[in-house]
Amino acid sequence: MVTAYRTSAVQRLVSRILLFAGAILLLPRNAAAETPQVVNAKMDTRPVSGSLSETFRGLEAQADKPEWVGYSVAEVPGDRTVCCGNFNDNYGTCGTCRLEKENGFTSTSSKNDAETGTVQLEGSRQLVVLFRLEGKQVMRIRQASENCTLDAGGLPFIWLTGVKPAESVAFLTDFVRKSTFEGHGEHEIGQGALSAIALHADASADRAFESFVAAGQPEQLRKHATFWLGAGRGKFGEQLLQKMAKSDPSPEVRSQVAFALSVSHEPEALNEMIRMAKDDESSHVRGQALFWLAQKAGQKAMGAITGAIDNDPDTDVKKKAVFALSQMPKDEGVPKLIEVAKTNRNREVRKQAMFWLGQSNDPRALDFFEQVLTR
Repeated sequence: MVTAYRTSAVQRLVSRILLFAGAILLLPRNAAAETPQVVNAKMDTRPVSGSLSETFRGLEAQADKPEWVGYSVAEVPGDRTVCCGNFNDNYGTCGTCRLEKENGFTSTSSKNDAETGTVQLEGSRQLVVLFRLEGKQVMRIRQASENCTLDAGGLPFIWLTGVKPAESVAFLTDFVRKSTFEGHGEHEIGQGALSAIALHADASADRAFESFVAAGQPEQLRKHATFWLGAGRGKFGEQLLQKMAKSDPSPEVRSQVAFALSVSHEPEALNEMIRMAKDDESSHVRGQALFWLAQKAGQKAMGAITGAIDNDPDTDVKKKAVFALSQMPKDEGVPKLIEVAKTNRNREVRKQAMFWLGQSNDPRALDFFEQVLTR
């Protein structure tokens, strides 16, 4: 009888645990993390009423004095953290974002992780979008990952709930369109909006970037959009960069495309950089592609760089390729520089190789110079 009673009690307890666990699983994924950790602030949480734009414009119309407004949306997958607008292609390195200080980011994670033994296995899943209001207008747009602590500097902080990602992208797009991306003020607001859109895990962000780099858009906008296509938009971004590399009429934009491809994690990005280094009609673009290839290193990059030294018709591009060799890991770059200094038929290229060998402080370069001087 006692055994039966105990069995029944255990069964009831297990049932309650399972019901509780089921209730947790039914909660929205970000329910517990809806509000970020905010300190030194006068907090006020409000739901979006109507559209995000309508709600925000109502707050803006009343914002005579400085205040912050923020909300969260799902962030594109990736091992990264963003604090105070500082983009780190790494995770577990977030600390305190001091919103009222320029570049006011303090990394505290190393200390905390060492003390607590915490290891973050994944990057952030929620992006916090932040707006500083003053004089009834937006003065700054910043972003932070959900695991950052936000220090509002004692100002009011209004947290909006129920924001739809597509509405957020559309709202931020207005700021991008109004920015000239030159100077300060609008430039900084436009940059903040552009980077925030890039980190939205929503298809509307892809469509927005496709419109930013379309033919006829201002050159400055196309240039600034390229980085985030490589850094934030994954396969879609890499494919759009490939299209720009072949079709954008501006050498300045295409040189930025080469850089954006270098920060992409998509495997096809390297092949497009190699193609640009070989085939782009602009010697400036070919040189930039070679430079960024050197930062990537590897056998494919080495082949493109040495191919440019041997075959490119422009001496300036050859010289840039020699510089690219100097940026390679020394065990790869120094032997090639010595080979170029010994055998290349172009005198200017040989001089360039010898110059960078002299900057390398490598014993092999010293041995080579000794051989040249004691012949």
